[in-house]
Amino acid sequence: MLEANPKARADLKPGTLYALLGEQEWVYYGQVTTDKAVGFFRRRDREVAVIETIVTSPIMSIVSVLYPSITRALRSGRWQKLGRCELVPDLQRGRRVVQWPVGTLTVTIWDQGGTGTETRVDDPAIQDLEVMAGWDAEQHIPSRLTADFGQEVAEWHVGGSVWRERKVKEELARRNPEAPWHQLPTGWVPTVAS
Repeated sequence: MLEANPKARADLKPGTLYALLGEQEWVYYGQVTTDKAVGFFRRRDREVAVIETIVTSPIMSIVSVLYPSITRALRSGRWQKLGRCELVPDLQRGRRVVQWPVGTLTVTIWDQGGTGTETRVDDPAIQDLEVMAGWDAEQHIPSRLTADFGQEVAEWHVGGSVWRERKVKEELARRNPEAPWHQLPTGWVPTVAS
C-alpha cells in the first residue's frame, strides 16, 4: 500500500506530512511540529487520502518519535512522506509534557519554554498530557495509534498519556506481585475508568 524507498531519510522540518501503516492495515497521518514531534490526526483510511482532507481532521495526539526509526520506516514502506504543507494551527501551539521519575508520585510538567512545575501524578488536570518518551515508528507507533483512536481494544501495555501510563503501572503491579520494581509507590491513588 505504501511504497518502500531504500534511500529515504526522515524529514523533520515543521509541516512535513507523513502517511503511515498502522495495525489492521489502517493508514494514519502525522505532521511534524515545530519541536520535531509528530502530531497525529484523528483520521484513518484504507487508502491514502488527499492532503487537503487530511489536514482538516482534528489532532488526536502529539508524540515524540525517534528520528532514526522514521528513516527505517520510510525505507521499509511502513511510512511514506506525502510532502510539506502549512502546519495546522493545533500543532503550532507549544505543548506540555510530563516527566515522571521511576518509583515516585511527583511529576514535573514541562512547557515548550522549558519551565517546569511539579505536581502529583494523580492530579486530574494532567491526565491527558503526554509522558516524556521516545516512540519507535515501526515497533510502537502502530499500537499507540490504535489505542489513541479508540475504536478497537488496545493492548494493555500501550501507554502515552499520564492516565494510560498509570493503568500500565497498575497492571504490571497486579501481574508481578513479587517483583519489587513493579510495586506501586506508597500513597498511590488508583485510576478510575475514563
